[in-house]
Amino acid sequence: MGELDPAAVLTPELAVLPGHLIWRAAAKVTAALADTLPKGVDIHAYAALLALAAGQARSQQWLADTVAVSRTTMTKVVAQLVEQGLVERVRNEADRRSYLLTRTPEGAVAARRWRRHAEDLEEAITSGFSTRDREELRRLLLAVARPGLSTETPDALLDSIGFLVTRIHQRMYADMSAALDDLHVEPRHMGSLIALGAGGPMTQATLARQLGISGPSVVELVDHLERYGLVQRRRLDTDRRSQMLHVQPKAADVVPQAMSRAQVVTDGLLSVLTAPARQRLVRLLRRFVTGE
Repeated sequence: MGELDPAAVLTPELAVLPGHLIWRAAAKVTAALADTLPKGVDIHAYAALLALAAGQARSQQWLADTVAVSRTTMTKVVAQLVEQGLVERVRNEADRRSYLLTRTPEGAVAARRWRRHAEDLEEAITSGFSTRDREELRRLLLAVARPGLSTETPDALLDSIGFLVTRIHQRMYADMSAALDDLHVEPRHMGSLIALGAGGPMTQATLARQLGISGPSVVELVDHLERYGLVQRRRLDTDRRSQMLHVQPKAADVVPQAMSRAQVVTDGLLSVLTAPARQRLVRLLRRFVTGE
């Protein structure tokens, strides 16, 4: 959900919300992954190879926890690494239902080779940042992300802005989804409702630009909002081919509650930062998203 549109705008109402900025930052990282990494290089596989660098046999669950990805994702990653001969998988003698993983010499070579691509990714997503600003952003992101990371997470990942952004987004999305569940609102809906509430009726194309997502993605998002009775598409009398999006009365009850709950989640996540540090993070994330 939410392919990044490089020409997207960042409206004032959304530019002050850390949750929205994290969402947009994660979308930018995802887009950059597709544009920067050559075929055959998987960022999760690279993270797994880094985690196995010590040479100690580890379980798949340990690996998933260490690089902060789901067990399902790690299962696919490990299968690929084993098939490529980059990781060896052997039965765990202490628990015959599980396996232990070690990095092969070929895996070590691949990790060193893939590091250049990981560095290219970092350069792409922080272009325009000075070395000082880049380091400050990394330091602030690390402070926010660290409580949710394993103490054994490789230093190379802790140094990666892309890794930190996506892991913070992952945690924020999970916490916010749980907080909004009974309201039948998803975290991805919040930006749309805020933008429509502030800007009034607009086309799907305009909303897509304000959210920084593709046309097909905004269609899917509006489908959900319409199904929940929060937004309605209405055709223009002057041009029946065009549709405007209108916020429905139900949103007046739902949005304030959702905003309040989202604020609690955001405040909890950013509680490790002082007020000035939080403001600085918001400013740096805004630059990160817009590329300014």
